[in-house]
Amino acid sequence: MNRPRPLSGFPEWLPPGRAVERHIIDTLAGVFALHGFVEIETRAVEPLADLLRKGETSKEVYVLRRLQDADRTGYDAKTLGLHFDLTVPLARYVLENAGQLDFPFKRYQIQKVWRGERPQEGRFREFVQADLDVIGLGELPFHYEVELPLTMIEALTALGVGDFRVLVNNRKVAEGFYRAIGIDRPEQIDAVLRWIDKLDKIGPGGVAEGLGAEGLSPAQAQAALDLAAVSGSDPAAVVASVRRLADTAADAVRRAGDTTGGALAAVGNGLLEDGLAELGALLEAARRRAPGAVVADLRIARGLDYYTGSVYETTWLGQESLGSVCSGGRYDSLASAGNQSYPGVGLSIGVSRLVSRVLALGLLAPSRTSPAAVLVAVADEATRGDSDAIAARLRARGVAADVAPTAAKFGKQIKYAERRGIPFVWFPAADGVGDQVKDIRSGAQAAADAASWTPPPADRRVAFARGG
Repeated sequence: MNRPRPLSGFPEWLPPGRAVERHIIDTLAGVFALHGFVEIETRAVEPLADLLRKGETSKEVYVLRRLQDADRTGYDAKTLGLHFDLTVPLARYVLENAGQLDFPFKRYQIQKVWRGERPQEGRFREFVQADLDVIGLGELPFHYEVELPLTMIEALTALGVGDFRVLVNNRKVAEGFYRAIGIDRPEQIDAVLRWIDKLDKIGPGGVAEGLGAEGLSPAQAQAALDLAAVSGSDPAAVVASVRRLADTAADAVRRAGDTTGGALAAVGNGLLEDGLAELGALLEAARRRAPGAVVADLRIARGLDYYTGSVYETTWLGQESLGSVCSGGRYDSLASAGNQSYPGVGLSIGVSRLVSRVLALGLLAPSRTSPAAVLVAVADEATRGDSDAIAARLRARGVAADVAPTAAKFGKQIKYAERRGIPFVWFPAADGVGDQVKDIRSGAQAAADAASWTPPPADRRVAFARGG
C-alpha cells in the first residue's frame, strides 16, 4: 500500500487529541445531564427529501449509494443522505416516537455529522456536534428560551478553556420592526433576515446593496441596518433603544414616501412588543444568574427561516476569529403531524471546531497518554501469568492497569511507563520480597496488596491541565 494522503476536512486526532475531545464531550454531557436532559442517538442517514427541506444546505448533503448503484442518475424517494446536522433527525425522531416520549422532551445528542462544504480552519466535512433541545407538545413555555442558553454557558464554562458569551436576538423583534417600516411580505422579511445574517462577512455596504436588490428603499435598508447595530446587556436600555429607533425609522420612511412592500404597521404592534418583552425577560434572567454571559445583539438573525422567537450565537472570548461555536433558537413549526405541533428551542455546539482550536493553542493537556494508573512489571516471560493476575485483581476494583509488553530490565519497563505518563509501576513478589509499588515521579516505593491498594484520587483517572 502506498503512503496514504490525508483527506482534507476529515479530522483524525492523535491519542492525546482524542483524549481532549473525549474530555470535552464527557464534560458537556455531564452538565446536560445535571439539568435533566436525556441522551439519544439517531441513525446517520435520513431520506434525501427530508434533508433538502431545510433549504440552504442542499448542495452540502452527502448522498448514500452502494457501489453497484454508482452509475445511476437522478434521485428517487428511496435515496438516502448522511445527516448534515442533528435537527432534522430530531424532528423525525419526535414524530416517530411521540407516543412514547414525555413532554416537554429534554434531549441532548452528541454525534458525528457530515457536510460537504469547503474545509477551512474550524470547518470540517465530518465533525462532532452537540445539540441541546427542549420539545413541547402543542406549546412550549418561554422560560425554556432562557434555560437553554444559560445551560450552554454553564457547559462551555465547565470546559475550563476560557469565557464564552451568548449573543441573543428575537425574531419577533426583527419582524415586528420590519413591518413597522413597511416590509410586510413574509418572503421579503425572510430575505432581509438572510442579508442581515451576512453582516460580518460582507459588511454594511454589501448588506445595503443586497437589501436594495430585495426591493427595500434606501430608508428601509438603513433602518434595518440601524436595528442590527443595537446591542447591550441592560434589558431596559435595549428595549428603549429599539422602541426609539422604530419610532424614528417609521417617521423617516413616511417622510420619504417609502411604503413599498405594504402599509405601515403601528410602531407598537403586538409582534414587536411580544418580542421586546421576551428579549427583555431573557436579558433580565441572565443578568441575575450569569452576569455578562448573555448580551443582546440585534444583528444576530440566523438566516434559516424556521426560527420564530429567540435566536442565539455564542462567541469564545479571545477567540472570535473562530466564529460562532454554538448557535440555535426557538422554532415553532419544524415538526408537526396533522393538527399536532411540536414547538422547540435548541442550541448546537460545533465540538470539532472547539477541539481544533483547543489543540492548536494547547489549552488542555492530558496528564498521561495512557488511561492506566499502574504498569505491572514482568520479571521474565515464565512469570507473565503472575503479572496478568495482579492486573486482573486491580482492574476488578476499578484501577486501570497495564502489563509491561516485554520482560526487559526493570529500568526499561519504568521508561515505558514514563513515556506514557503512567504514574505507578508494580513489581510482583520475588526472592522473598512481597509485591511492591513505586511512584516513579517521586521514587517512593512501598509494599502493596492488589486486593486493597488504590492510587491517590488524582491519579485514578487521566486529568486535564489548563495550558497555553
